[in-house]
Amino acid sequence: MGRRVPRRFRQDPLGFLEDLSRRRSAGVFPLPWGGWCVGDPELALAVLRDPEFNAGLSTFYGDLLPSRPAQIALGHAVRNVLRPRLPEYRENLAEAVAELPAAGRWPETGPALVYRCTADLLLHPSAAPGLRHLLARSVGAGLLIRSPLMRERVRVELLRPRLFAALIEHIGQRRAAGGDPDAPRDLLDAVVGACPENTDDRIVAELYVLLFRSIVGNVGYTVAWTVLLAALHSAPGAPWPWPPEWIVREAARHRPFVWMVGRPVPDPVEFGGVELRPGAILSVSPYLLHHDERHWSRPDAFRPERWAHPDERGPYLPFSAGPFICAGAAIAQTMATDAVAALAGGARLTVVDGDTRPVVTNAAAPQPFTLSRTTRSVTGSPASGRR
Repeated sequence: MGRRVPRRFRQDPLGFLEDLSRRRSAGVFPLPWGGWCVGDPELALAVLRDPEFNAGLSTFYGDLLPSRPAQIALGHAVRNVLRPRLPEYRENLAEAVAELPAAGRWPETGPALVYRCTADLLLHPSAAPGLRHLLARSVGAGLLIRSPLMRERVRVELLRPRLFAALIEHIGQRRAAGGDPDAPRDLLDAVVGACPENTDDRIVAELYVLLFRSIVGNVGYTVAWTVLLAALHSAPGAPWPWPPEWIVREAARHRPFVWMVGRPVPDPVEFGGVELRPGAILSVSPYLLHHDERHWSRPDAFRPERWAHPDERGPYLPFSAGPFICAGAAIAQTMATDAVAALAGGARLTVVDGDTRPVVTNAAAPQPFTLSRTTRSVTGSPASGRR
């Protein structure tokens, strides 16, 4: 958002976006901070799937890699290093959830929980302790998403040079030592192995941090949204009446973490009744598509049970769609579901100070809330908040 955003957007971002879409006179409408948004669902899906808008590089990686095949290779390498470690992640969840306090501050607990359970997968324990410490600090210091608060952005900018310096030094050491490209030990090995040989260490570091943020941030904040929405829409302290997978899917529909994705317009084109110039950014809002009344039954309601009825569902793209869909979408869904199942299993969850209006910057995160978790005894009476 390069321009000053309206106060109404800051107060209720998604409501403001819906109002813009309702008042549009064409299939595409201008955004106050620049660029265009596609309000019509069919046109939005065309933007994400049509080769005209998806022939170049994925905007997720930007210009960090030289070609689309290089981007695809990296995505597959990351997916392949994550998938076999999912059982280890589940085991770590059981231990980490058991040690959570009876009342924790969210949403930051979500990413912190995911990081704790994937720390050795993201960076092997043999890495320098100082680097591992900086990565752990970055999770709570605001590296994962852009904070609306200036003091937190300053804190990130102070940490970032130290993190990148340590990471670049470690990447150089790994490359000098060599390694088995067919047996990556962690996410960093996967990134190093998938990058073209002449890729600068700084670029490798930027790609690693980008993927680190995507894994820990996307999964962690999805977990936060899920527990918030499920607790607010359940009887206080009662077991949730839905399977964890339904809850996670419905939370990602109702409050998608990635609230807007963009595609640059390659050539002059008339689209949705608007003349667009080359280079203009044409955006699609998963939130708007997930709340379109023509495709979703009661879209404004949080109803996990809708996932038992295919006829109640419409376009669903928490991980985008088309050629640039996230290569690790299924794994991210599994990780979030496993975390929610671990949190809700054998426990009563209640939320204090919950608000479903998001904090929107480059992503849509929940506002701060407190989640109380008490375990249930065999007889059904509450037990201690710690196991």
